[in-house]
Formats: sequence, C-alpha cells, structure tokens
Amino acid sequence: MLPCARGYFARVHGVSQLIKAFLRKTECHCQIINLGAGMDTTFWRLKDEDLLPSKYFEVDFPMIVTRKLHSIKCKPPLSSPILELHSEDTLQMDGHILDSKRYAVIGADLRDLSQLEEKLKKCNMNTQLPTLLIAECVLVYMTPEQSANLLKWAANSFEVAMFINYEQVNMGDRFGQIMIENLRRRQCDLAGVETCKSLESQKERLLSNGWETASAVDMMELYSKLPRAEVSRIESLEFLDEMELLEQLMQHYCLCWATKGGNELGLKEITY
Repeated sequence: MLPCARGYFARVHGVSQLIKAFLRKTECHCQIINLGAGMDTTFWRLKDEDLLPSKYFEVDFPMIVTRKLHSIKCKPPLSSPILELHSEDTLQMDGHILDSKRYAVIGADLRDLSQLEEKLKKCNMNTQLPTLLIAECVLVYMTPEQSANLLKWAANSFEVAMFINYEQVNMGDRFGQIMIENLRRRQCDLAGVETCKSLESQKERLLSNGWETASAVDMMELYSKLPRAEVSRIESLEFLDEMELLEQLMQHYCLCWATKGGNELGLKEITY
C-alpha cells in the first residue's frame, strides 16, 4: 500500500466514503464482508459513528486471524465494543474464528471458495441482504483466474451487492515495472499484476465477472478531490521534496468499485 501519509490518508478516505455511501443507501440494513482484512479497524470506527451494518465479517488467513483474535482478547478497547452488542454467552471464539451477533472474524483461504462460503454461512451470512465486499491489496496477490473466481462468486452469491477494490494500476509502464522488480527482490510476487494494466482493465475485470457497473480512479485523481483543509493538515505533517515521485506512485494505485442490482436503493449512483 502507499508508503506515505498522503497516500494512506487518500486510501482510507476514499474507501471510507464508499463504505458510508453504501451504508446510507441501505440505511445500514446490510452486511459487509472485508476480504483479507488483516488488522483493519473499520468495524470499530463504524461503531463509534453509529454506522454499523446488520453484521460485519472479516476474512483472512488463519495465521493472521489468530493474531487478530489475540489482540482483541488482550485489548479492552477492542473487546468491549463487541461485548456491548451481545452478552458473553453468545460470543464464540476459538483460534481461527470469532462469531457474535454483529461481528465475525473468520480464518479462511480466499482461493478456496467452498470453504469460504461454508464458514461465512456458519457465522450467519445472509445472502438476501445487500452486501458490500471490500478487498484492499488482496486480488493482486492472487492469480487472474483465482481473483476472477472470487469476483464471480461474490457477484453470483448476492442479489444486491457492491465490491470495492484498492490495488495497483498502470503497471505496464517503466515505473510499474520497477515497482514489480523491487517487490520481487523482497520475495513478494504480484501473481495478478497482469490485471492491473490500466483503469480500463480494472473495470473490465469486474464487468466480465458478473458485475453490472464499474468505476475506477487512480489515487492522484482521488487525492485532488480530498477536502482541502484535511489535505493541508496532512501535508503539514509530512515534508516531501520529491512531489513528482509521489505523483508517479499515486498514479500506480487505484480505487475501483462495482455494483450489482439495488436499482431501487440507488447503488449505481454511488461515486467518489
């Protein structure tokens, strides 16, 4: 992900705006599935803002989930908000799963869709509810076939849905190739990089895998639309003498979103 305060702020702000737009359209009568969630804290931020969906799911590899559940157990600021929503006797937790009335964390491999669906349903995923799926720097680590299967599964599983994807773009130019080479030297291979050639290829991937609408912006364009007061605050915290390098970097990450169904809710109108 973008290794600077400005890039981080742009990503968080962009994803957050789309999440809140979906929650407003559905009046929070929906569910959110955060794919490859890692140590993300969106659930707690939404609770603080009284914007929780009917249920919030997080999915990641079992090893990552074990670490997150340990943090939740050991840190009252994380565990207390969960316990406030339901009594302790309804809170189920073991090494690879936490399930409660409004929040679930599941250890699963996103490439194994039958296992993923089984575990989500065990935690009361409701395929009849409008569903928002989020993937931040996740699909690019899967092969194009694997990510296509995940996108198809998501589009086919829910009648009304939205998908948010944040990852690399414009990776076919020289700057993109240098990024790929640097990551490879760190033993970090982007298995799905061929789908990240352009904003058009990002949108086409969504449309060809069952989604009805698709939009995409690079992070430099998104950054230019951020509230000026917030931009000034962030820029005052971080001195950069290589603005051209920052612009190049931000032009190689993008925010994409797609919708399916939900015409009566106005999901197609969601934009950044």
